[in-house]
Amino acid sequence: MWQLYQFPLCPFSRKVRLLMSEKSIGYELVAEHPWEMRDDFLDLNPAGRTPVLANTERKLVLKDSRAICEYLEETEDRNPLLGGTAIYRAEIRRLVALFEEHFYGDVVAPLLHERMKKRLVTRESPNASILREAMRRANTHLDYLDYLVDSRSWIAGSTLSMADLAAAAQISVADYLGGIDWAGHSQAHTWYSVLKSRPSFRPLLADRMGGINPPKHYPDVDF
Repeated sequence: MWQLYQFPLCPFSRKVRLLMSEKSIGYELVAEHPWEMRDDFLDLNPAGRTPVLANTERKLVLKDSRAICEYLEETEDRNPLLGGTAIYRAEIRRLVALFEEHFYGDVVAPLLHERMKKRLVTRESPNASILREAMRRANTHLDYLDYLVDSRSWIAGSTLSMADLAAAAQISVADYLGGIDWAGHSQAHTWYSVLKSRPSFRPLLADRMGGINPPKHYPDVDF
């Protein structure tokens, strides 16, 4: 059995969870708060970052969400999420990078710092100007997502792919932390609602980070 070291609002762990569920790969969650810098966790991943996917029976420890997902894509044939032509795979990888670098850096990272880390770790009040800027940048990213899904069934093309999982994982954390205003983004909202309705997404919607509650609309698959 795989063990996934993660915390509920880690967007990169959420992507791995979505992929494993879409591929019907069994796993168990292990709660890990990387900011605690536990020695046992640092032995698994000296970088001190989640997710880490471990299988003690097979003596495997995988680190970094992209490396984990591509390993599982190469070793599990069910429901390919990085398939198709070389051009299609390049587009999937481009969009994974876009959401995991730019959307994360512009939106998710500041929201996590202001609304999670300051509350749970440093006991500080959030900076309102940083939160407003994160929401402004989220709106710009959603404009581009509107453009993508306006002409495609899924964000990379005609099939559900790793790009959709990566984007939805990041957006779900921002939505949990109240950083998404869906007004004026009907295309992106419809795409996200379809993903929220998938069985693989239900466990994420049920997760809660201790002491931090999401907006009322967050778990509603019909919102």
